[in-house]
Amino acid sequence: MLHAGDTQSKVFPLSKSKFVVVENGKEKKVDLAGEDYIVVSLREEGADGLAYAIDRDGVVWWAAVISSGAKGHETPSGIFTIWRKERFYMSKAHPNPNGVNNMDFSLWFTHQGHAIHMGNSDAMSHGCIHVGEKGATTMFNWAQKDKTKVVITREHYLPFVYYDLKKSGYKENSQTPAYIKAYLQQMVPVEPNQNKER
Repeated sequence: MLHAGDTQSKVFPLSKSKFVVVENGKEKKVDLAGEDYIVVSLREEGADGLAYAIDRDGVVWWAAVISSGAKGHETPSGIFTIWRKERFYMSKAHPNPNGVNNMDFSLWFTHQGHAIHMGNSDAMSHGCIHVGEKGATTMFNWAQKDKTKVVITREHYLPFVYYDLKKSGYKENSQTPAYIKAYLQQMVPVEPNQNKER
């Protein structure tokens, strides 16, 4: 659908399951209702720095802090399908000098090497999405190859799922990153009955 490396492609959330994809000046609406998908709101200004797992029933059942591509290695935005899964893996482009796997629990969403995988969520990446061990293992075990979608957006997504997360027990605590705490202070959540489309 979108070309990896094309950071000019834009994905705008309209609701929990609906998105507008803008590529080459053309808009396309995509509705993922009835599908399993992961939304990654990149670790950039104007976005959440979080990944959310949403099942085919529309339940947001997991959220995890992430890091994404550093300047010059930006993660491409778009809507992709997980095409490959690897439990143990070492990057060929950026191998660990100690020979330790540095991309365990990989869920590849581009053929150019972009994946969601276990990594330091405080360190920016070469374009992959780093998720802590618990989030990486949970999403890896749930996601299905050739079925689960990955939405990469440079926009906030939290307002659309805030009430779902709150209902499932999410609470701000001492472990909540400062940038999320700051955003929660100014964010206006979308009421569930208004979450059809903004």
